[in-house]
Amino acid sequence: MWKRNSETIPRKKASERLVPLGEIVATHGIRGWLRLKAYNSNSTTLASIGQIFLEKKGTRSSYALQKTTPHKGQFLLKLEGIDGMDEAKNCVGAILSVAEEALQPLAAGEYYYYQAVGLDVFDIQGRHIGTVTQIWSKEGGDLYVVRGTDKEHLIPAVKEVIEKIDLAAGQMIINPPPGLLDL
Repeated sequence: MWKRNSETIPRKKASERLVPLGEIVATHGIRGWLRLKAYNSNSTTLASIGQIFLEKKGTRSSYALQKTTPHKGQFLLKLEGIDGMDEAKNCVGAILSVAEEALQPLAAGEYYYYQAVGLDVFDIQGRHIGTVTQIWSKEGGDLYVVRGTDKEHLIPAVKEVIEKIDLAAGQMIINPPPGLLDL
């Protein structure tokens, strides 16, 4: 079985929050290497992380991250205790997360994308647009998916549209170009 240091997933305290970084999408070779499709393919977070968590079907397992290397827009990972193809196959489909405390500190005014999920979105006139439900990373740029009362909006994550993100207030202020909210 793919579980190692497994536990049933309890409710998380704020200090134990896990941040998902990507999904294990395939094995690589016969020695237990895994392919990770990262939510942010430019991330350097894995280079400084010692412990990761794999979550699949309600079970979370912790592993020591032995090695990681970029590979064709994804990452190859070697985890302690995953030494063969059969063990690696059992990890495919798992979400890879890290403890929030393990993330690198950011400069003032910066934020991690996961922190934007759940923010209430308002336009510069103060009208409530909706709530950020997810972030799509696309080749043309990232999009905030904002769920309103009657429709879903795709808001480009660019400084020309995003006026302000106030994590403490739980708000994002946008200045949408004409027609953006009508799409």
